[in-house]
Amino acid sequence: MAKPIDLSSLDLAALIASRVCHDIISPVGAITNGLEVLDEENSEDMREFAMDLIRKSAKQASAKLQFARLAFGAAGSAGAEIDLGDAHSVSAGYMENEKANLVWNVPRLLMGKNKVKLLLNLLLIANQCIPRGGTINVEMTNTDAAKPIFRLTAEGLNARIPTMIADLIKNEDVERIDAHAIQPAYAGLLADDSNMSISMEKMDDSVIITAE
Repeated sequence: MAKPIDLSSLDLAALIASRVCHDIISPVGAITNGLEVLDEENSEDMREFAMDLIRKSAKQASAKLQFARLAFGAAGSAGAEIDLGDAHSVSAGYMENEKANLVWNVPRLLMGKNKVKLLLNLLLIANQCIPRGGTINVEMTNTDAAKPIFRLTAEGLNARIPTMIADLIKNEDVERIDAHAIQPAYAGLLADDSNMSISMEKMDDSVIITAE
């Protein structure tokens, strides 16, 4: 029988912080590279290339940080509610830099923050299910903010459920929890806190994730 994942609050915080840092290292590094080109190059073409790189990377870093603030951060006091319109905004910004297209069919409601954080973390999982790109459709089949049913359909070439994701979501023991694996495990913790359960189903070229 699988054992529950045993993580201290300190380990959980450290792993989440590592995950966020991992996501923004690439665009921040690209900004640094662009600034170095500006310092060293006199060619107008190269300087324009560097400025374009800096603009795009700064926008990407900002989008990732805004998403992480809502998906992983405190986002208000305990018991606070979050506008699903804000969740849509940060999700759209985040997905602009991903291979998959986002289709958001969720009404604009106020909802308990951990349920909203769960939805955003499910979006990250859905994105992992179609590494070659495709479409992620996000919807609520029950629009009661107190008892929502989230349904995310990730459709794309060679759609799959990544190894260990199902166990991590259920907070079952796996060989190693690192900064990459912590995100689906965190989604499981959010689901438990929200009295919701998560299921994943592979159908042809799509993966359907349901939380209810």
